[in-house]
Amino acid sequence: MTAANHELPSQAETADIETSSDEYATRFAGPAGVWMLGIQERITRRMLADLDGGSILDVGGGHGQLAVPLYHAGYDVTVFGSAPSCRRRVESILDGRRGRFVTGAVIALPFPDRAFDAAISFRLMTHCAAWRTLIGELCRVARRAVVVDYPTSQSVNIAAPALFGAKKRMEGNTRTWTLFRHEDIMNAFAAAGYVLAERDAQFFLPMVLHRALRCRPLSAGLEALFRVGGLTRRWGSPVIVKMVPAQRAA
Repeated sequence: MTAANHELPSQAETADIETSSDEYATRFAGPAGVWMLGIQERITRRMLADLDGGSILDVGGGHGQLAVPLYHAGYDVTVFGSAPSCRRRVESILDGRRGRFVTGAVIALPFPDRAFDAAISFRLMTHCAAWRTLIGELCRVARRAVVVDYPTSQSVNIAAPALFGAKKRMEGNTRTWTLFRHEDIMNAFAAAGYVLAERDAQFFLPMVLHRALRCRPLSAGLEALFRVGGLTRRWGSPVIVKMVPAQRAA
């Protein structure tokens, strides 16, 4: 499935309700799942390191994959979810000081312009029909950076749509998703006045394969070889990008 040519901004975008659930969390259970989340966290924290513990809005971050570790790393974290149920997995950090939760529409964020040092969104854009609108909102509320992830068709994942049936049988709780071209993402950010500062791919092999292997040492060994060989940089997915205002990059 490739990036859509149009959007439906009026459509409710509530994909984060599922990704914030306990059932979704089972996809990252066990040593292999912890390893996969560790790679995501390590890349993201590196991209946010220059914020020095600043304020972060995590849109659709009720899964807690990044909100929780970023909070414990000293950042001021606001998690934004589509429904009150999205707060359950981040409850431990909601102290009302450096950890907060706000509910609303992810494509109509109830915050003023440049309200946060950075805005991040993971596990959401690929399930969001109005993904361009989402990007625009992330850029509007961020002062210094936007960090997002997305799966790309310019990778081994190009075969993913054909394998969707097998993936669903294996995982049980998978959903349809959008594969993006890098150019589509860059153009959407450019329309909001943002340019690329950094890009890093997480894996060369599809994540569903690592879940099927259930062997952290084997997965880690294979991915290390692909990364050293340059295959992950060129054809890896999902991709994490750090985007910054064009004037900051000048």
